[in-house]
Amino acid sequence: MTLQEYLTSLRHKTVAVIGIGVSNTPLLRRLLAEGIAVTACDRSSREKLGPLADELEAAGAMLHLGEGYLDGLTQDVIFRTPGLRPDVPQLLAAQRQGSTLTSEMEVFFQVCPCHMIAVTGSDGKTTTTTIIAELLKAAGRTVHVGGNIGQPLLCQADDMEPEDWAVLELSSFQLMTMDRSPHIAVVTNLAPNHLDVHKDMAEYVAAKENIFRYQRPGDIAVFNQDNDITRQQALRAVGAVRLFSRRSEPEEGVFLRGEDILCRHNGQERRIMTTADIRLPGVHNVENYMAAIAAVEGLVPDGIIRDFARTFNGVEHRIELVRTYHGVRYYNDSIASSPSRTIAGLRSFPEQVILIAGGYDKHIPFEVLGPEIVEHVKLLVLCGATAGKIRAAVEQAPGYCPGHPEILEVTPFQRAVEAARDRAQPGDVVTLSPACAAFDQFKNFMERGKTFKAIVNGWRE
Repeated sequence: MTLQEYLTSLRHKTVAVIGIGVSNTPLLRRLLAEGIAVTACDRSSREKLGPLADELEAAGAMLHLGEGYLDGLTQDVIFRTPGLRPDVPQLLAAQRQGSTLTSEMEVFFQVCPCHMIAVTGSDGKTTTTTIIAELLKAAGRTVHVGGNIGQPLLCQADDMEPEDWAVLELSSFQLMTMDRSPHIAVVTNLAPNHLDVHKDMAEYVAAKENIFRYQRPGDIAVFNQDNDITRQQALRAVGAVRLFSRRSEPEEGVFLRGEDILCRHNGQERRIMTTADIRLPGVHNVENYMAAIAAVEGLVPDGIIRDFARTFNGVEHRIELVRTYHGVRYYNDSIASSPSRTIAGLRSFPEQVILIAGGYDKHIPFEVLGPEIVEHVKLLVLCGATAGKIRAAVEQAPGYCPGHPEILEVTPFQRAVEAARDRAQPGDVVTLSPACAAFDQFKNFMERGKTFKAIVNGWRE
């Protein structure tokens, strides 16, 4: 089915689109341009939506805004925003009455005319997705990047050619109701995350599993051999399995032998590059590259992979060097919204660091973070709703002694950053790696990271 065929099938139906945000705005505009009866639903007020509300109404949309935005859904087709659980009472009631529940990404999977690689995981998925996309581009392919990053791709589907590649980063929220899987699926790792939205860890893992659950023989699934959960998932994959590992040498996949990164495929083994070729700091980025190499095996020449790794500086908000100020290096790792991500960041630096952490409470346990902070942090600056929980995890960790690390609780955020600056000495590293989501103080991790960078770059020499 093409996108136009799908849209034509909606012309005599009513459609509701939940969420008037970045991913759904192009969809709303396209549906309205096709003359489809659309209700646009959003918790935001009309004032907050501003000119966009006027534009949508002028194009024929009916707006359903405010706290009751989910009430009375009876449309034939309902597009769910990824952050909304599919089992909220209003959606369940609509489905019982005959509504079809879908999403922008689910429909894209139905109409996408080209090859598809999708990446999920608790950590590393954006960097891995970006590496895969850039490697394919460097090899001369036409690439469309979407999902959690890039542009919403559904409305671009008719412009894609069969030989193109769509490279997607997919969250657990996007995957929850998926009933299709990509030709190449990558699972970077899995650890507790988003337990403020998911009922439990089992539901979170099950959602992630949809990325490969519906593959067919001939498809490819890439898994982290070193992660307990993804190693078990590999046993359930239908397609060809490729593993990546720093700790073992899988029969099919990518692995580390000393400092060499090797690929073993169809019984043949070859060296791709060394860890020294990777410009990005941290062993987790070695893993990101191994996952990407496994995904593009047979699609991208080894020389292109090496050349790219030597020059790629990474993705914004991911251990991003912001500035060296008075001999102190400041890193923006705002993407680190879980303990496992912060741990990976801390292990990227050979020296003990000054860590700024804390934020919105996703109900993730912090016990695993405590020992890592004791080992890698000289000063811990806590700010946000989870400050007390992180402090407790550190103080209860084996090896903790009062003052090692020293712990400060400072609000607001700007003052916390300034406190780190005031205590830093030349040669120190200060890193914003919060281990928490940003929603207690910021719209998202990107806004938090940009705020951090603005503060640090605003200091005069």
